[in-house]
Amino acid sequence: MNADLYGFLTTEPNSIVGPIHPKAMPVILTEPEEIEVWLQAEWAEASALRRPLPDDVLQIVAQGERKDGEEANQAEIDTRCVAAW
Repeated sequence: MNADLYGFLTTEPNSIVGPIHPKAMPVILTEPEEIEVWLQAEWAEASALRRPLPDDVLQIVAQGERKDGEEANQAEIDTRCVAAW
């Protein structure tokens, strides 16, 4: 049997993501060594990667009003796109 499975590991948001999504942000691995630890290490070591990126690594690259038909009270929330640098 073969199954293609995917998942997201989340952590508390940093100050860039928090105003957009206050509950969580995805864990983003930026260095080859981090990827190796995540794939190969025991959970005690790999779990240390479960942390938000520093604020200066993320930047809002687009924003605008929601246009997906949500209720009026939700339409006032800015939609923002965040990218890691």
